[in-house]
Amino acid sequence: MRYYIADLHFFHEAMNREMDHRGFENVEEMNAYMLKKWNDKVRQNDEVVILGDLSWGNAEETNHLLAQLKGKLYLIQGNHDRFLKNKHMNASRFKWIKPYEEVSDNKRKVILCHYPILFYNGQYRLDEEGNPKTYMLYGHVHDSRDQKLMESFQMQVRETQTRDMEGNLRNIPCNMINCFCGYSDYEPLTLDEWILCEERRKRD
Repeated sequence: MRYYIADLHFFHEAMNREMDHRGFENVEEMNAYMLKKWNDKVRQNDEVVILGDLSWGNAEETNHLLAQLKGKLYLIQGNHDRFLKNKHMNASRFKWIKPYEEVSDNKRKVILCHYPILFYNGQYRLDEEGNPKTYMLYGHVHDSRDQKLMESFQMQVRETQTRDMEGNLRNIPCNMINCFCGYSDYEPLTLDEWILCEERRKRD
């Protein structure tokens, strides 16, 4: 099984108290809750793609965290993953660390980047039934004003028409999902679970 999640910010007290207002008593409580949610879901042979900003901790703290997280880990580097620059950091826990990647997930292309890409590779691709063949997964913007702007942009794109290769008018696909950990109650989700999570958020 492959899971995705973004912007956990382990050890980052300001994310708890200020930007995200996560509501934990302190950063220790936040870390313990996120670690439990992860390990209750993920098995040792599962893959987890972290879409940036895993930890605000130092190398020692982050090494200890990585030793506790279940699964095979892949890191899309975020702007707050400063632990990677520390010479004492043991990055061998990650199968790879990249700023951008494209992977296949149940016959669908998945574009992975910490930052939202407004016009992503494969955006127009649909299967024979008109379902998306490509998704863009991102993080960085949390549940912020910038995320609201992203949602407005996506709606505008989906309401815009273009002509396909046969000359028929159709709406432009835009399948971008913010994998912000707060949207999943800090639980890594599969692509299909993130699609359902996104649909629920839109209804709410």
